[in-house]
Amino acid sequence: MLREGTVVKAYGGHYYVAGGEEIHDCALRGRFRREKKQVLVGDRVTFRLQPHGQGVIEEVHPRRTILVRPPVANVDRALIVFAMKDPDPNTFLLDRFLIQAEHAGVGPAICFNKVDLGEDLSRDMIGAYRRAGYPVVCTSTLDGSGLDELRALLQGHITVLAGPSGVGKSSLLNALVPGLNLKTGEISRKLGRGRHTTRHVELLRLPGGGLVADTPGFSSLYLPEMKREELGEFYPEFVSRRDGCRFTGCLHFQEPGCAVKRAVEEGEISAFRYENYLQLLQEVMELERRY
Repeated sequence: MLREGTVVKAYGGHYYVAGGEEIHDCALRGRFRREKKQVLVGDRVTFRLQPHGQGVIEEVHPRRTILVRPPVANVDRALIVFAMKDPDPNTFLLDRFLIQAEHAGVGPAICFNKVDLGEDLSRDMIGAYRRAGYPVVCTSTLDGSGLDELRALLQGHITVLAGPSGVGKSSLLNALVPGLNLKTGEISRKLGRGRHTTRHVELLRLPGGGLVADTPGFSSLYLPEMKREELGEFYPEFVSRRDGCRFTGCLHFQEPGCAVKRAVEEGEISAFRYENYLQLLQEVMELERRY
């Protein structure tokens, strides 16, 4: 009998495929090995159940996205996690994560965790990202606030987490996946960089639907390669106003008649988002000159 499912774990030549309520231990059809075709966690596959219970993967469906770190296919949501406090949120770093996700073809959503430490202190920041058009949820694993909203946000998606250490990614996963019991900081430790370290990515099934990777999805250390004219495409509040700029291809920097700069002056676009953009623009232009 042919069935379809998603590969949620791959280890030692075994591919564990979630199909319906069950997870099936599957092997690859021989031609995949001969063709050296890689099957990734997150791949949608067609498999055949054998009489003895093990399955055989017959077909790998076309991928929508592929991430390199971690190696996961078909991710369609990146949950960017920052804390309200301890550590304080760094919006410049947050914007870098948002750009990385969008550049990879993954829809970003923002989770501001630890709201029990002081949501009021960051209300303007939260509002700026919501006005820009990003899905934003505020959570606390201590009192459970926002967790139902977060579950609804992740339902039906394959999600990777991103964000600096100490913001509560492990605690969030423990709250979302019953019985997981990750130790604090365990996600970060799974990013073993050593030469002999092998990382195995697993997609965890969320109650109510959806899958989430058990390792972070993006590094904060780089910007994707792009031209200076492309950076503004990753700021949705800029995109919605670019037709009002005097010049086609406006960088929203030194050009006169810029609708984005006007929106910043009038308070429609957050000043800190614009300042972050200018810093990143300088970085992009420096990389252009270097290469």
